[in-house]
Amino acid sequence: MRWIVREGDPKTVAAIVAAAGGDARALDDGRVFVGRRRALRGDEPVKPGDEVRIAPVRDPSTRPGEGDVRVLHRTRDWLALDKPPGMPTIPDHGGTKGTLLAHAARIVKMDAAAVHPTSRLDRDVSGVVVFALTPWAREMAKRARDEGSYERRYVAIAAQAPEPAEGIWAFPIGRAPDPRYRAVDGKEATHAETAFRTVARAGPFALLAIAPRTGRTHQIRVHASHAKAPLVGDRIYGAGPRISLPSGRVHEVTQIALFAARVRLGGLLEASASTPAQNAAGGLPAPGSFSLGEGKLRDLWTMLGGDARAWDTAVSCVLGRPSS
Repeated sequence: MRWIVREGDPKTVAAIVAAAGGDARALDDGRVFVGRRRALRGDEPVKPGDEVRIAPVRDPSTRPGEGDVRVLHRTRDWLALDKPPGMPTIPDHGGTKGTLLAHAARIVKMDAAAVHPTSRLDRDVSGVVVFALTPWAREMAKRARDEGSYERRYVAIAAQAPEPAEGIWAFPIGRAPDPRYRAVDGKEATHAETAFRTVARAGPFALLAIAPRTGRTHQIRVHASHAKAPLVGDRIYGAGPRISLPSGRVHEVTQIALFAARVRLGGLLEASASTPAQNAAGGLPAPGSFSLGEGKLRDLWTMLGGDARAWDTAVSCVLGRPSS
């Protein structure tokens, strides 16, 4: 719902929401925006020409719940969670409720404003997100980034293998014409680096090990697309939601085939959301032992004809050899 404030219209956000026939809970949910800014209070003033937008309520049946979030690591300073696909890390146009940040704040019984994600996974990307809970932890996370000891490992399924098969994507990323998205050499582009390696292939598809060295918005997805290795399930930059299996059946992919398997902050913290494919007895792990995101993507890889053991290789292999 969109309302352009005119002369004679109500003067506050709450009054505009009421005049527009908006949901009375929209402000509390964080679903009201003035321009690109989220409205925090109903008594915030508006002026003629302002655009007020009211986002719809998300359908609870289409998003994961708190029971789908696993706690991977918890101390006084740090909290690491395994984010399921479909759950935003931080508030978006759908509001503050149902975000990983809100869930993290409830776990540690802190105000959400004091809980800081050290990285942000896109809504349809799953895996490890680490939160800094104290000023010291925030400073340590910043120092780790500055010193290059903040390490993240992702596993991805691409619609085709990149050429060369391994190296470093170093394409600058800026805003696309649609400011919600990003593009290589886009507006105000800044340096971005992503180390990658093709671990295995299954027909045209490729299993990639990925380690971003910078933290630009949508970086991995944009880099993979630019390198002609678009990610399966990515509706914006990638190969889209439908793929053809070796059997000829068309399969609908409901998440982006990108999983944040591990995060390491120097010698301070290491959190992993990846489960080895075999347990100590040599058999498969019990049903449900994989995370919601990882399990579906492992299954997708084997449905495509991929070697199940390649997933663990992608989690643990060494990256970083420059491409030629």
